[in-house]
Amino acid sequence: MANVIIETSARHLHLSRKDLDTLFGAGYQLTPKKDLSQPGQFACNEKVKVEGPKGSLNMSILGPERSASQVEVSFTDARALGIQVPVRESGDIEGSPSVKLVGPAGEVTIPCGVIAAKRHIHMTPADAEKLGLKDKDVVSVKTSGERSVVFNETVVRVSDKFLLRMHIDTDEANAAGIAGEVEGEIIR
Repeated sequence: MANVIIETSARHLHLSRKDLDTLFGAGYQLTPKKDLSQPGQFACNEKVKVEGPKGSLNMSILGPERSASQVEVSFTDARALGIQVPVRESGDIEGSPSVKLVGPAGEVTIPCGVIAAKRHIHMTPADAEKLGLKDKDVVSVKTSGERSVVFNETVVRVSDKFLLRMHIDTDEANAAGIAGEVEGEIIR
């Protein structure tokens, strides 16, 4: 069908304005460290400690701010925190676990918001049309190499703000022997 660059998304969080103020101080502005592949998205210099019932992890913040705070982890990370997380699309946080976020100026317990992000492909409307796909379609993506796998149940996300890339978490990347950017083949 077509190839897509696969990127590994390590544990991270997105913060709401309210939670950013609590953790870093009123009016604090995140400082970009590195632009990400998706236009307008960036990794920040700031980190937050995420505390679960069993352990804690320091996590990078991705900007810009979101309407609700959200923590994205792998199943391995979730075990380290002592929580069970659902596999969800970004933004679908209702009913997901609660954790405490600790920053330099304060802490906040988010009532929900911890997920393992469902693997997905970002693409533009032009990409989708060319591939005969639409937003929310589900495809499979085949990798190559010594530990080749087929990633089934990969959600297509279409927006004119996106760049054609697939995102998987660190557990998925490790299982497939993926390091850095690699190409996968979109299959139906």
